[in-house]
Amino acid sequence: MSYEDLVRKVEPYTAGEQPKDASVIKLNTNECPYPPSPAVTVAIRELEDKSERLRLYPDMDASMLVGALADRYHVDPDEIFVGVGSDDVLSMSFLTFFTAGKKLLFPDITYSFYDVWADLYRIDYTAVPLKDDFTIDPLDYIPAAEGGRLEQTAGIGDISGLGGIVFPNPNAPTGAELPLSSIESIVRANPGVVVIVDEAYVDFGAQSALQLTKKYKNLLIVQTFSKSRAMAGLRVGFAMGNRKLIRYLKDVKFSFNSYTMNLPSLLIGTAAVRDEAYFRKTTQRIIETRERFKKDLTQLGFVYPDSKTNFVFARHPDVHAKVLFAKLRERKIIVRYFDKPRINEYLRITIGTDGQMKAVTEALRDILAGAV
Repeated sequence: MSYEDLVRKVEPYTAGEQPKDASVIKLNTNECPYPPSPAVTVAIRELEDKSERLRLYPDMDASMLVGALADRYHVDPDEIFVGVGSDDVLSMSFLTFFTAGKKLLFPDITYSFYDVWADLYRIDYTAVPLKDDFTIDPLDYIPAAEGGRLEQTAGIGDISGLGGIVFPNPNAPTGAELPLSSIESIVRANPGVVVIVDEAYVDFGAQSALQLTKKYKNLLIVQTFSKSRAMAGLRVGFAMGNRKLIRYLKDVKFSFNSYTMNLPSLLIGTAAVRDEAYFRKTTQRIIETRERFKKDLTQLGFVYPDSKTNFVFARHPDVHAKVLFAKLRERKIIVRYFDKPRINEYLRITIGTDGQMKAVTEALRDILAGAV
C-alpha cells in the first residue's frame, strides 16, 4: 500500500482568473469596482500606532467586529459568528452541521464550492436541478407530508435521510432571487435540519432572510464583506442565527483554529461596518449601473434571468458564449465563462463602473456586428 492511498483527494474549487495586466477590464470575479469606505483608509493608517499589539494574539471572540455587526443588523452578539471570508464561515458550517450518512441538498447550478466542501468532508449530497428559468422550486426541498417532493428529488427513502439544505439567495451564477415566502416555506418544512442561506449578494437589491432567524432556530444566514463592502482582499465573512447554532459553530472553530481573525481584519472590518452611509451609496451606485447595463444587453438581443446581484448572467441567441468570451478577451475585457452543462451558453458579467460597462457594451456591439 502507498501513502497516497491514505491521502484525502478532492477536486479543488476553481477561482476566477486574476490577470496581471492592470489595463484589463476585470469583470470575472464579482469584486466591487469602487474602493472601500474612507473610514477603512483611516483605520489602516491608524494600524501603525497599534503595531505593537501585533505581538499579541488577537481577540478570539472578535468582540469589536461582532459588536459592530450586532448594532448594524439589530441582533445579539451571541447570534453572530465571524470568519476569514464567507468561504471560511460556510466551510465551518458544512463541518459543523452536515454529516456523512445524511443527504445534503443544494441546487445543481449554484456556487461551485458547495460540492467541493461536501466531497472534502465526505458528505453525501444531491444537486437538485433548477427550473428551466434558473429559479429554485421550493417544492423540491419540502417533504411530501408538507405537499412537496423532497424525498423524490433527494433520492432518499424518507425524511430521516435528509441532513441539511444550503443555497445562495440571490443564486450564483444566475443572479435570480428566491422570494422570502419561499425561503420560509423551506425552513418551516424542515425543522430537523439546518438550512443555510448564503447571502453573498443580498445587498444589491434582494431581501434578506435574516428576520426569519427570530422565528426559526434551524436557519443560518451567511454574508460577506467581499462584494458590497469592497473588501475581498481583507477576507471577512459572518453568519447570523440562533445562539445555539452560533455556539456550535464556535466550538468547531475553536477546535480548528481559535485565532482566525487577525487584528487588522478586526479593526478595518469594524470601521467598514460603522460607515453605513458609504455602504448604501456604493451599493446603490452599482444597482443603478446594473439596471442600465441590463437595458443595453436587451437592446443587443441578450436574454438573462433578472439579476439582484452585482453581475448579470446573459446569453445571446445567435452567438455562443464561448465565442463572445474569447472575443471580449481579445479586447482586454475578462468576464466569466463556465463550460458546464445547462450554462455553457451564458456569460457571467460583473458590474463595474459606468465607464467599464459602456466599454463592454460597445465591445459586444462590435462583436455582434461582425458575427451576426
